[in-house]
Amino acid sequence: MTSIKEQAAISRLISFLQEWDSAGKVARSHILENFILANQGKTGPELEMEFSQGASLFLARITAWLRLTYMYGTCLEYQLKSIGIFLSAASGQRYIIEFLEIGGVLTLLEILGLKQLKEEDKKESIKLLQLIAHSGRKFKEIICESYGVRSIAEFLATSKSEETQEQVQILLDALGHGNPKYQTQVYKGLIALLKCTSPKAQQLSLQTLRIIQTIVGEAHPSIVGSVLGVLRSLHLEVQYEAIQLIKDLMSYDVRPRVLQGLVELLKPSRQETAKMQAKILEEEGTLDLMESLPAYVQQAAAAKAIGILAQDSREMAEELLFLNVVHGLMCAMGNKDHTNCQRQASITLEQDATNLYLNMDAVQADILATNIVNMPAEFLAKAKMEWAEKESSPEEELLTEDSNLSPQPDTL
Repeated sequence: MTSIKEQAAISRLISFLQEWDSAGKVARSHILENFILANQGKTGPELEMEFSQGASLFLARITAWLRLTYMYGTCLEYQLKSIGIFLSAASGQRYIIEFLEIGGVLTLLEILGLKQLKEEDKKESIKLLQLIAHSGRKFKEIICESYGVRSIAEFLATSKSEETQEQVQILLDALGHGNPKYQTQVYKGLIALLKCTSPKAQQLSLQTLRIIQTIVGEAHPSIVGSVLGVLRSLHLEVQYEAIQLIKDLMSYDVRPRVLQGLVELLKPSRQETAKMQAKILEEEGTLDLMESLPAYVQQAAAAKAIGILAQDSREMAEELLFLNVVHGLMCAMGNKDHTNCQRQASITLEQDATNLYLNMDAVQADILATNIVNMPAEFLAKAKMEWAEKESSPEEELLTEDSNLSPQPDTL
């Protein structure tokens, strides 16, 4: 038999639930506000004690109300924060399971795609998804099986809040770890994000890709065009992350394609540049925008990336020479419409980057832009062989030194 104290606690719970069931929007909002203030950080057992072992009944009611009203944003902030108290409770994994059983994940994902809802509410939804993802592999799989990667990636691309975007990055990173069944899906989703128009989303995607790339272990072919396309960004932080990812990709089988792509970017398509120049010149007072022509920005970034790769590895420098990179860099140096392109090409060619492009006249620029420099494969192969012959191993050098120091026989 239950004690008088237990009966009183059960009576209070029933009374509380009846109050909730009969309450309107305003009254329920006050109930949730008080619940959040009083129960922040409580563990699962503490919540059960608070609700006389009936906390799940209250969670079910909040979730049911959420599913009925989330499209209108009715008390959405309080609903999500209240659910967060249950999902974040230590020793309270049962609440996560109960939330999932009544379609909680689908509701959270749908919230992300509704334009009429506030950004702050969507951020709360992301935080709940983080709590679910951090609870174990099977929970990550449920999110991914619900087309979660696509919904989350699309939200990252369209979000206007950098703080919210950073929370999305944490979620995508969590879904990429300890989730072998769907890690490739997360990886491809991040690659797709590189084509979005949000610089912050591109930057965060590149950072996360570098981590997930090591987990996946193989580079997907689509990453080549996507990462090279990001070099068009006017944002230096995005270009930096792109170049770091390019450096990482040198350890994978896409390396030849990446190097070939970088060399090709040194000579932008005449059709593309002519079209963009015409568009810019049509707009009054935008001559200075020539420096921001995407193809030229990409050309400068490619020259910079090539220089970094060549400095990092002599082997890569040789590969680039075989791809006729010198011809491309000289073309870039002759781009009188983009000074940074000339500067980056000069640095990579180890010319006088500070003064050369500043003192170059139009004729010299045209000569560089139309150069026909070509290093024959036979010449490069011979140079490589000669260099290899000149270099000797440490053991060979020691033998040479020993032979020079040893006493010579007397000659007659």
